[in-house]
Amino acid sequence: MTSKNPEYDFKWCPGCGDFGVRRALENAIGRRTIEMEVAAESNVVIAGIGCSGNMVHLLEGDQPYGFHGIHGRSLPIAMGAKMANPELNVVTVAGDGDFLGIGLEHISPQAARNLNITAIVMDNGVYGLTKGQSSPTTDLGKVTSSTPYGKTEEKLHPFQMYLSLGVSFVSSTMSSQVRQMSAIMSEAMDHPGFAVVHVQSPCTEYNNTYDALKGNPRKGVPGLAYDISEDHDDSDLDAAFDIATADGIPLGVLYRDTSRPTLDQRIDEVSEKVKPKTVDAMLDAYLI
Repeated sequence: MTSKNPEYDFKWCPGCGDFGVRRALENAIGRRTIEMEVAAESNVVIAGIGCSGNMVHLLEGDQPYGFHGIHGRSLPIAMGAKMANPELNVVTVAGDGDFLGIGLEHISPQAARNLNITAIVMDNGVYGLTKGQSSPTTDLGKVTSSTPYGKTEEKLHPFQMYLSLGVSFVSSTMSSQVRQMSAIMSEAMDHPGFAVVHVQSPCTEYNNTYDALKGNPRKGVPGLAYDISEDHDDSDLDAAFDIATADGIPLGVLYRDTSRPTLDQRIDEVSEKVKPKTVDAMLDAYLI
């Protein structure tokens, strides 16, 4: 971001939370390739449109495959990649506007299928790339460039929604806590099913929530973020809902269900019931 460090000349603003997400994702992918003894190319990072989309181009070291798709459609693209090659580690990166706005309609089908991918959602509470309009997670009454007199609709509560739709791995972290975030990303990648890592990633230009999240004693700000108790049973859906509906921003794994088969496992089960046809039989089917 300076003339002395041209390799860090990224398309993000100074202090953007996405820098921390980038580093955590690099570490998680690097750890996976070493532990599983696979190539970096066994990972695929798929993005939509928004500040988060730069993640495809800015990872360092050995590069995973990257695909920059269209706004809100990272999940359908991810499904295509995973169905084409189930051995790939498919990761989508998206912002709150991209994933929870125009992309909202795709979450429920993938949760129902238990698509075996990881979705990393960078939530800054605004559309940062296009000058700070209100997003689905913007607070009620918030003044933004698109709501000069205050936002008039209630904010979306992502954790409650993920749990209601049947996402089988629901987690929460914050962009300033890179080690914790990277560890949770690794857990999400190892999870057999649809995993969401929801990251509080403040926008320093249009919605700087660092003090509100971390707290600032000098300003009398207590801080919204807190670590989920070690006693929490993340296999208990009711307990996960209790956390999701409580005040504050929980950090950690809210819910994990490893009992459900994944989409590719179900497809394999169906394929075993299908009797393959010979080429001659398929050609004969076209004869009149």
